[in-house]
Amino acid sequence: MPARPSFVTTIALAVTLGGAACISAGCASTPAEPVPFKAVAPERILQPDLTQPTPGRVAVDVRRERSRDVIIRFRDALVYVDGVQVTDLMNGEHIVLYLSPGIHKIGVSTQFDPVVEMGFIVTADTRYSNRASINFNTAHRVTLQRVAQ
Repeated sequence: MPARPSFVTTIALAVTLGGAACISAGCASTPAEPVPFKAVAPERILQPDLTQPTPGRVAVDVRRERSRDVIIRFRDALVYVDGVQVTDLMNGEHIVLYLSPGIHKIGVSTQFDPVVEMGFIVTADTRYSNRASINFNTAHRVTLQRVAQ
C-alpha cells in the first residue's frame, strides 16, 4: 500500500502552490468594492483637538483604502502627525484633521511595520489636494502617499 502524505504535508503543499500561483499572477492587494469611507470612532481618537475645525487651520483627509486581502484587512494602521499618534484606522475608515498651513510630517505604521513618514505641505490653495491615502503593497507593507486632485 503506498504511503499517504500527512495532513501537514498536504496543507504545506497547498500553501506553497497557492503562493507560487499568486507570485506568477502578480497578486497585489485586491481593492474592495467602492463604498463611502467610515469616520473613525471618537473613542479611538487620541488627539481630539486636531479633529475640530479651527480658524486658520486647513482640513486634511487621511484615508485607509479598503482591501479584500484578508492578510491586511484586519490590521489597524496607526496614524501620526508630527511624531505624535493621532488615531488608528481600520479598513475603509478615514479621519479629517485640521492642521495649520505649512509642512507637517504625517506617518503611518502597523504592528508589523516601522513608521513610514512623509513631509506633507498643508495649504488652503485649491490647486492642491489635502488628502493622504494609506495602502498596502504586494509585500503587505503599509504605504502612504499624497493623493492628487
